Amino acid sequence: MKITIDDDSGTMEVHEGGARRPIEMHSADGFALLTRLWLRVGWSLRYTYGFSWLGRPVIQLPEDLVRLQELLYRVRPDVIIETGIAHGGSLVFSASLCRLLGRGRVIGIDREIRLANRRALETHELAPLFELVEGSSADPSVIAAVRDRVRPEDTVVAILDSDHSRDHVRAELEAFAPLIHGEGRFLVFDGVMADLVGAPGAGEDWSWNNPRTAVREFLAAHPDFTIDEPPFGFHETRVPFRVTYAPGGILKRK
Repeated sequence: MKITIDDDSGTMEVHEGGARRPIEMHSADGFALLTRLWLRVGWSLRYTYGFSWLGRPVIQLPEDLVRLQELLYRVRPDVIIETGIAHGGSLVFSASLCRLLGRGRVIGIDREIRLANRRALETHELAPLFELVEGSSADPSVIAAVRDRVRPEDTVVAILDSDHSRDHVRAELEAFAPLIHGEGRFLVFDGVMADLVGAPGAGEDWSWNNPRTAVREFLAAHPDFTIDEPPFGFHETRVPFRVTYAPGGILKRK
């Protein structure tokens, strides 16, 4: 696909399969096309590696952090399970919302928690609100240990952001699905990988080997779950969609 942008006239033209399609730049369709390009280029340049939250690097799209805040404020979970810790910024972000809401705690899981990151997190002022579990989030012993930390009546939000391969995300969905009930939710990150094929550094198999494929397969096998596209909490925008690395990534039990 080839895109021609004419900023002077405020128009774009998409060339695809021998056909040309004009698009008004200052329209929802124009913004969608520019957003797709921005996400691809931003991913290649590691745009999300330029932010921190309360002193810890947080490798998330800022728009997704706001979206996560909206979700946690509405659901008010008792337990937030996060797979993938890295530097711990997302863990601290969730813990800070638990502190503001006056409820909730966070369980962070990672295959390897580097010593410097562990020390920084264990001495962080919000450390009493989270605990660290080292091991694969698809390992039965790790899954059992996390389940033991959750009461049957707890409302759980599980944020999946570790190994983004289809098989691993599918295993995580299966492992933590029994904990998701009532107002509980899954938030599956990085389904955007399916849209990054061909970008510098993207895997050749990302068209199918990605979290979005795992979600689709999980929903086909579990008709009691559905994608939950939450309403806009404030909606004076003319953009009918969200800019996100987690398209179709919020799931709930019907």
